[in-house]
Amino acid sequence: MRGWESASVESEREVSMAGRRLRRLSSLGVAPWLALSTALLFAVSPMDGVHGAPRIPAETVKLWASAFGGEIKSISSRYSGSQFLQKKYKESEKRVRIDEVDGLQLVKKIAKNMETMFSKKVTAVKRLVEAAEEANMNHTFDENLEYPYYTALSMQDERDNYGLELGLEPNEHYNNMSVNTSLSGVQVPTNVYNKDPAVINGALWSSALNAVFVNNSRRDPTLTWQYFGSVDGFFRQYPGVKWEADENSEGGVIEYDCRNRGWFIQASTSPKDVVILVDVSGSMKGLRMTIAKRTVISILETLGDNDFFNIIGYNDFLHYVEPCLNETLVQADRDNREHFKKQTEKLLAKGTGLLENALDRAFSILNEFNRTGQGSQCSQAIMLITDGATDTYDNVFNTYNRPHRRVRLFTYLIGREVAFADSVKWMACSNKGYYSRISTLANVPENVMHYLPVLSRPMAISRGHTVIWTEAYTDYTLPQAQKLLTLASQDHFLKTSVAMPVFSGKSDMKSRGVLLGVVGLDVPLKDILRVVPRYKLGEHGYAFAITNNGYILSHPDQRPLYREGGKFKAKPHSVDLLEVEWGEQDDVLRAAMVNRQTGSYSSNIRMNVPISEERVLPLTKEFYYTDIKNTPFSLGIVVGGSYGKFIFSANVSLAEALEDLAHPDVMLSNEWTYCHTEEDPHLHKVSQLESVQRYLSGEKLGLRCNNELIRQVMFDAVVSAPLEAYWTNLMLNKSQNLELGVEQAFLGTRSGLLRKAEFLGSEKITDRDFLTDDQKDTLFTVERFPLWFRRASALPPGNFIYSVPFKAGTTNRSTVVTASTAITVSANRRMATAAVVGIQMKLDYFQQKFWTATKQCTTVDGKCPISMDDENLRCYLIDNNGYIMVSKSYEETGRFLGEVDGTVMKKLLTMGIFQRVTLYDFQAMCRLVPDSHSSRAGLSVPTPYQSLSALVKWLITELAMLVLEFNLSGLWRPEHAATAQKVRRQDLLQPCHKQYPAFSAAPTLKENSGVIDCGDCERMFVIQQVPGSNLLLLVVDTECRCDNMFRMGLHPVEIKQNESSRCERLRSQKLRRRPDQCYAFHSEEDAAECGGAARPGVWASTLLTTLALTSTALHAVG
Repeated sequence: MRGWESASVESEREVSMAGRRLRRLSSLGVAPWLALSTALLFAVSPMDGVHGAPRIPAETVKLWASAFGGEIKSISSRYSGSQFLQKKYKESEKRVRIDEVDGLQLVKKIAKNMETMFSKKVTAVKRLVEAAEEANMNHTFDENLEYPYYTALSMQDERDNYGLELGLEPNEHYNNMSVNTSLSGVQVPTNVYNKDPAVINGALWSSALNAVFVNNSRRDPTLTWQYFGSVDGFFRQYPGVKWEADENSEGGVIEYDCRNRGWFIQASTSPKDVVILVDVSGSMKGLRMTIAKRTVISILETLGDNDFFNIIGYNDFLHYVEPCLNETLVQADRDNREHFKKQTEKLLAKGTGLLENALDRAFSILNEFNRTGQGSQCSQAIMLITDGATDTYDNVFNTYNRPHRRVRLFTYLIGREVAFADSVKWMACSNKGYYSRISTLANVPENVMHYLPVLSRPMAISRGHTVIWTEAYTDYTLPQAQKLLTLASQDHFLKTSVAMPVFSGKSDMKSRGVLLGVVGLDVPLKDILRVVPRYKLGEHGYAFAITNNGYILSHPDQRPLYREGGKFKAKPHSVDLLEVEWGEQDDVLRAAMVNRQTGSYSSNIRMNVPISEERVLPLTKEFYYTDIKNTPFSLGIVVGGSYGKFIFSANVSLAEALEDLAHPDVMLSNEWTYCHTEEDPHLHKVSQLESVQRYLSGEKLGLRCNNELIRQVMFDAVVSAPLEAYWTNLMLNKSQNLELGVEQAFLGTRSGLLRKAEFLGSEKITDRDFLTDDQKDTLFTVERFPLWFRRASALPPGNFIYSVPFKAGTTNRSTVVTASTAITVSANRRMATAAVVGIQMKLDYFQQKFWTATKQCTTVDGKCPISMDDENLRCYLIDNNGYIMVSKSYEETGRFLGEVDGTVMKKLLTMGIFQRVTLYDFQAMCRLVPDSHSSRAGLSVPTPYQSLSALVKWLITELAMLVLEFNLSGLWRPEHAATAQKVRRQDLLQPCHKQYPAFSAAPTLKENSGVIDCGDCERMFVIQQVPGSNLLLLVVDTECRCDNMFRMGLHPVEIKQNESSRCERLRSQKLRRRPDQCYAFHSEEDAAECGGAARPGVWASTLLTTLALTSTALHAVG
């Protein structure tokens, strides 16, 4: 009776729909008889069979889902050996003990180990400081010294008699680069004269560091690059390596200048608040404005995350470069610096320069900012960029800066005129600053950096050998970075540097506080992460670290690179913790870590966490955090996952383990630290598996290994050893059907042990990169468990997770389906994930099994109520993230369902079958949109006079710019002069924020059918879960063509900021912790040395002035 009632209700609903269609068609002017016939036709079309049965019977779809689920799980279980292996682990449970991971104790232990490692690096740097200062003390400066030294350029130009040839050999420890581990090499930037007496003398006394470099490496074989950067510009690097010319440069130009690198600047100066004043009066028009802008940009490049700044242009009025930030300062992180560089380019010169108002405002901002407790609370400075001053403005300085002169004034005189130079120089000298004259673009970097030794004076007089650690970064101009660009993985790129300043200890220089340079060494982040016991964090756990500013030092979601046209671009730092951990209350976590607290924090709710660019998993995160002593860093770990917070231990016999580890199918993660092979140079080429075997056999005495992890490896090796024979037996008894379908099986355990069996010959395997370095997400790395491991462990034990590559159907190559399931172990009423096993099968084989299942029928006579041969029925097999595994159209494989049929996907969201999750990418890159004004400018047709004038102006301007690009004083020297700094091409991409959707299926279906009202008709669909899997079977009746069908894309969308939100972001002061030490002033400082000028030759000056005046005149005429 209920069936009849249900049919009756359904019929009433159809009649109602028919009525609506009739009224709609009549309103459109359709003849009544035709409208009635059409409406009735639609009313009966979705029904078929007796009593108006649904066109898509739910029972039939459920049968198909069950039939396919049973068949594919049987294949997956059999050829992966999942049930066989689960039984083996079950049999071993009597010797297993399971404990809950104590996250707080674990994070403390990891932090302690990191502290020990960092301490060793600091000790090595201190040895370099002592050696450098002693060598300088024993050296007497010789103006006429001739000393040949090993230079980076000498290996490119053998005619340079100041360059000796280095003998280089490939070295495993340095990524197989050709290096010389006995000597260091010296690199001199193109804006520094390589035969300058200061450079030659410095190269001589600093050669004493060679012995210390070598000794440091012997004491700590994990050390990589060590170096000394001189305040005179040369850079000594160990081991010696060949430098390549910068890309697109001519004549072997190497632009690298150690003095504008973060490690040099942070080590040589204390944190600072800076106001940059730029003269934008009418006298600054043309070439002077170009030089002034370049000067501002060069100053910005010397600022770091611990500094604060603002830029003000002045003429008749004050013009904040960023109008949002008036009367305040902003943190000098990378994003803010890049933003202000672009804003600086918008400055225009006009009016009269009222410097007094600008100075008054700069002092006022610095005083107020300091009074409120914001900013660096250390050094303060005003940078003045102008072409002259008619007054010394004593009244301003007396009001704000006398008698203590707490704010230093650095002045940069633009141009070659000296009429107003005295006033500009006096202002700098009377305020403990420095005066520089900049007459060419080539002079800019060298003159800007003059302020660094001045700010370092108090530190030098106090002998304040401050140890600094940089944020995460990479430097693509270094030769070692160029080598890394050829590697497949980006995890080699990021590093932090530890550095210390080097001061002159000579008695006659004490009051002058002379900075000699900075020594430092690099610590790759992957080496830091090796300290983390990945196996204890669980399949979904990870470790991360942040700086005192709340920026991430290391995090699995950190993306230092992006690909664009085959090029790598870096955006490695200034990524805030909240931009990678963006839960509802993750600011609580950030505040605790910035304040160096020790504790824990749990999200308490299951969040859809991104595990790749396309997929999310519902997980609960538990955070534990503490500080890393004697560094600016804080460490955090996440322990989580289905059973991730439990870890098991067991014992097996040594002989049995050694035998099973020797099986040819066994692999261990080379990124995990089972034994510390990096501590012995003779073991750098030894794999982790071989080192474990040597350790267990007693062959290598003194090798330091992780006994707890090795015991787990031994247990996994013994328990999983029978799986090799199981797979071999399958291969020996394989059927023709198997040979065409299942290709390989694999195993991964929580201890990082891997096994693999190929059912086909290697040459027939479709995915040959699986479990290789070319597919990092399939391996155990220092950051993550493999993706297939993490996804499988999120499902109930015994269920398989299936996946295909994203948009697999659009590629021309064969595709495989990866299936995996978790293996668990239980003891003392606890359960832990022990391993994950799986297979890879051809996509065609997988789809064939599916289409076979859809031929099943529920009727006794074998007549199916529906058939997939019906062109009006679409059938999709989708995974739990909405990606299509099987479709009638092969090209749709791997695509998101919403892109193919957005109408149905929208209904699935409404029904709660899928949940939409908005994800954010705060490390994205967006293309710059060309200025439309420039394109329209070419539409007008110039007159002949205008064309001739424009041509002459262009020639004169280009010649003038060419002159500006070079320091002409070097043109008449017989030696090579300093080559100009190249103007880098504007990148077509810029950092931005994006958001994009992801989708996750509900664990259970509350409804399994739905109807979509398309206006004139209805579209019906039925959806069923495929048992034992992450799959859903969806059958759609497409006879009703929805006019309002739309596509639901997954493409990231840039988050456009309006003016108010942009200003709010710029003005926000996030919680940060200041560096512990500050050297702003010293009572014994001698500020008498306060600057001079680089003077060009007479003919060069005359030529430049003539060109500039001619260009200005032509522009005035035009």
